[in-house]
Amino acid sequence: MSTRPDKHHPTTLRPFSQAVHAGNQVDPGSRAVRTPLILANSYELPEDPSSISWSSSEHTLYTRNGGANQKLLQQKLALLDGGEDSVVLSSGVAALHAVFFTLLKSGDHVVIADQTYEASFRLFTELLPEKYGIEATFVDTSDLDAVRAAIRPTTVLLHTETIANPTTRLADIAALAEIAHSAGVLLSVDSTFTPPPLSRPLLDGADLVIHSLTKYINGHGDAMGGSVIGSAELIGRIKADAMVDVGGVISPFNAWLITRGSVTLPLRLRQHVASAQRVAEFLDAEPRIAYVFYPGLPSHPQYELATRILPHGAGAMIAFAVDGDPDAQNRFVSNLRVVTSAVSLGHDESLIVHVGTSGPRVAHYPEQFKRYGHLRFSVGLEDADDIIDDLRAALDATF
Repeated sequence: MSTRPDKHHPTTLRPFSQAVHAGNQVDPGSRAVRTPLILANSYELPEDPSSISWSSSEHTLYTRNGGANQKLLQQKLALLDGGEDSVVLSSGVAALHAVFFTLLKSGDHVVIADQTYEASFRLFTELLPEKYGIEATFVDTSDLDAVRAAIRPTTVLLHTETIANPTTRLADIAALAEIAHSAGVLLSVDSTFTPPPLSRPLLDGADLVIHSLTKYINGHGDAMGGSVIGSAELIGRIKADAMVDVGGVISPFNAWLITRGSVTLPLRLRQHVASAQRVAEFLDAEPRIAYVFYPGLPSHPQYELATRILPHGAGAMIAFAVDGDPDAQNRFVSNLRVVTSAVSLGHDESLIVHVGTSGPRVAHYPEQFKRYGHLRFSVGLEDADDIIDDLRAALDATF
């Protein structure tokens, strides 16, 4: 008789296979091979529930404590990122807030990247300092000496992004983890631009990794969610505080949609990255383009670091501008026909948005961004030649 097991456990598989099999189980009722959508608020309790804590996220009690679809998605995300556990919440910003709300208290100090997502920037320039007395120092996290100098005795957390939104500046996670841990500080990393397998910050020493699931992990522009992955101890605290008692829980339908989308994540990323590299090279060689920031280009100021820390590709986010005033940027965008002018990123379709030179974050941007503004370009799954033809035609129509 064969001793071969019926099923490989997902931990023994490679990333493409993990994306297919992790977080999925045969439905015991119907025997469906894919986990169905379970639209339930409440779940049947055991015969004697007296020992169960109503605030527990361990048991399936009530969807605010974690629904069936959410729990399976959490299993998949923890495995893909190399963590012990994960928590899935209603949006990427909810995930960011969950980390900060859970870990910080009045009088604590945070060191945060000065080029960062808008919500993170506002949380630490306005909301958390004004409401809770939490102090923050914004630094260039690619300058390791500046990071060391910014840490105080009251510093609890160092927060950065693998690839900064929107400037594409890189963070050396392993080096930052060494600095943080030598000072007794936790390191959290927003890796939305670089989901696994492009980057796995936990394996480089980060304590928590955060994703806007709305973006690449879902990949289809039809569901919102956010996740935090890390140790069982830290994730348990976030579940208890930010999920159960603040209530930023994801809906079963969104959890199901994101699980479905995540199956093709490694395959989609392969196409995203390959196309982005070609598109970035086209833009870099085009004289009507003022500048291009893409970590896969030798012209990027951190190209050597990118080749070391992103061996599977430099992502699919490009920042650039046409050589003209704001009206020229807007005319160029309006002349695009394949690329869609819309916010967000990581969708199947290519997305572009023109951002000007105003706002408090701009002071921390490179000089080119301050002069021209920038076009944040998320390269989608269309044929790279079609994207390039569209960009060229829009340039011809603009100039």
